[in-house]
Amino acid sequence: MNLANIKQFEDFEILAKQLVEGFITGLHKSPYHGFSVEFAEHKLYNFGESTRHIDWKVYAKTDRLYTKQYEEETNLRCQILIDISSSMYYPLPNKDKIKFSLLCAGALAYLLTSQRDAVGMMGFSDKIEFQTPLKSTRSHLSLMLNQLSQLIDSKPTPATDVAQVLHEIAGKIHRRSLIIIFSDMFQKSNDIDEIYKSLQHLKHNKHEIIVFHVSDRNTELAFDFEDRPHRFIDLETNQSIKLNPHEIKDCYQEKMGELFEKIKLRCGQLKIDLVEVDTADPFDKVLGAYLIKRKRMR
Repeated sequence: MNLANIKQFEDFEILAKQLVEGFITGLHKSPYHGFSVEFAEHKLYNFGESTRHIDWKVYAKTDRLYTKQYEEETNLRCQILIDISSSMYYPLPNKDKIKFSLLCAGALAYLLTSQRDAVGMMGFSDKIEFQTPLKSTRSHLSLMLNQLSQLIDSKPTPATDVAQVLHEIAGKIHRRSLIIIFSDMFQKSNDIDEIYKSLQHLKHNKHEIIVFHVSDRNTELAFDFEDRPHRFIDLETNQSIKLNPHEIKDCYQEKMGELFEKIKLRCGQLKIDLVEVDTADPFDKVLGAYLIKRKRMR
């Protein structure tokens, strides 16, 4: 499933659940087969626990109640960081980058909570705009998803400073965690080396990192616009320029290609998982990348 298949966002929790359950159902026929929950060991059943995972075959043999433990029940701390600056609310009016990121973040939060992992969220622009605690409860999940649903139609903050915010977050997260970042990696200085230093700060603190580099590739990378004059407006500065895309297309593609390659190179140098995602991609791409990372961390 991708954004084009989603008509409305009335109940974010139901939608996150559908995305995850649809993905899990399709695991057997996808490139991610083998990442379903894996049995690890038995544990003596304690009165009051859910009976869902009781192994009745063992009970028949031993007359004692045991539950199945799974690999995913090992505790994981995960912080999901979402860029909510103005550039993420492109392209208007559908705002596909922010919608894609929020839906992916919601699905991941649902999946993490289902695996009994602790998850927290932060929204950032040139500063941390909101932060939730790190918890693994269903009530906490509902609060996070409600926060995400409100962001879809909220007024975006103007500027981005990815580097500054990541340095600040590195100082806040003291226990080793999985850090998942959704961002278009645009910032006011356009200095990828500054972002590199902030990611290096997180890696120095022993965190594992996945960066989902979100873009609308058709326009932001391919610069595919009609061959006629357009007015282009910078969503973060409101500066505008009128031009014919055909006149600068080759130069633009070269510069953006260099930027994307530099981001890829810098993440590779730090052994950070970089996943380039287009808003036209299926959500499975994000969920699958998370599961691959999760399996490596065991």
